[in-house]
Amino acid sequence: MDIIVVPLLLLLKAVIGLLIVVVIADVMLSWLVAANVLNTNNQFVYMIIRTLSGISGFMLDPIRKRIPINMEMLDLSPVVLILVLSLLENIINRLLMRF
Repeated sequence: MDIIVVPLLLLLKAVIGLLIVVVIADVMLSWLVAANVLNTNNQFVYMIIRTLSGISGFMLDPIRKRIPINMEMLDLSPVVLILVLSLLENIINRLLMRF
């Protein structure tokens, strides 16, 4: 059983870590676009922004719908998502210590 569970937990932990990086990158890129540092007319930049927004958007939309934590221009839903993903990562670490 350990042969199956441990690699799956490690894979899940890696995916969660990657999702945290994607959410942080999406937030940073949205700030750079808002500050006119990045030009969305550039096809490469637009493709990266659209991809990151698509990946993080499906996780952030349910949080935005259920918890109205949008303070004027500051959206706190990425913070909530990162906290939830970090909690899941810590749970996986605890499970891995048992094996």
